[in-house]
Amino acid sequence: MVAAGVPLGVLLRLCRVLLFLSQFYILSGGGSLNLEQSQPLAQSIKDPGPTRTFTVVPRAAESTDIPPYVMKCPSNGLCSRLPADCVECRTNFSCVYGKPVTFDCTVKPSVTCVDQDFKSQKNFVINMTCRFCWQLPETDYECSNSTSCMTVSCPRQRYTANCTVRDHIHCLGNRTFPKMLYCNWTGGYKWSTALALSITLGGFGADRFYLGQWREGLGKLFSFGGLGIWTLIDVLLIGVGYVGPADGSLYI
Repeated sequence: MVAAGVPLGVLLRLCRVLLFLSQFYILSGGGSLNLEQSQPLAQSIKDPGPTRTFTVVPRAAESTDIPPYVMKCPSNGLCSRLPADCVECRTNFSCVYGKPVTFDCTVKPSVTCVDQDFKSQKNFVINMTCRFCWQLPETDYECSNSTSCMTVSCPRQRYTANCTVRDHIHCLGNRTFPKMLYCNWTGGYKWSTALALSITLGGFGADRFYLGQWREGLGKLFSFGGLGIWTLIDVLLIGVGYVGPADGSLYI
C-alpha cells in the first residue's frame, strides 16, 4: 500500500533514522547548552540569597538583689535604734572626747523605720558619746581569740586581735580595728584538780603529768619528788597559779 506515492517501508526507515540522530545529538552533548542555560534559572530559584542574622539582645533584668545589710535591719522599728550598718551619719571628729554629741543620720536604701509616733522616717538625729571605736569598753566589741600564745607566763603575753564593734553601738572611725590583748583561753584544765594532785601525789609527778609537763613529771617520779623539796615547791607554785598547763592556757 502506498501513501502519497511514498512506500510505507521508506517512511519507517526514515523515522528510525531521525530517532537515532536525535538520540545521538543528545548523547553527544548537544543538550548540555540547554542544561547549562537552565542552571542559573534553577539556582536563582533554589538560592534564597544572602541570609540575614538577627541578634536578639535580652533586656537588662531589673535588679532585685537585696543589700546584705538589710538582714541586720529590723523592719518598721525605731530609726534611733537601728544598727550602725543600717544608717549613714554625718559625723564630726572635732567633738570633745567623752562628751555627749548628736549627729544627723539617714537610713540606707531598702531600710524602713519609724519615729516615736510610728510615722515613716528617713532622716533623724542620733545621740552618742564622742569617742572612737577602739576607745570603747571591752563589752562593746568582740575580738578574735588566739590559742597559740602562752597565758601563763611572766610577763603575760599579748597577741594582735581583730575586733568588731557590736551592731547597736555607735562610735567614730572604723568599726573593725586591731588591738593588743592579753592571752586568755583555756584548754580545760582545772586549778583545783592540779592542786589536789600536787598535794597528794606530787611526789610521783602526778600534777606535772596532769598539766601536760611530762618531762618534769618523769623527773619528779624518778627523784621521788626531789626528796620532797620539789613537791613542796610545786604545791606553792600551782597554788599561786605560777605553774599552769603546758599548752599555755588558763585554768578553768
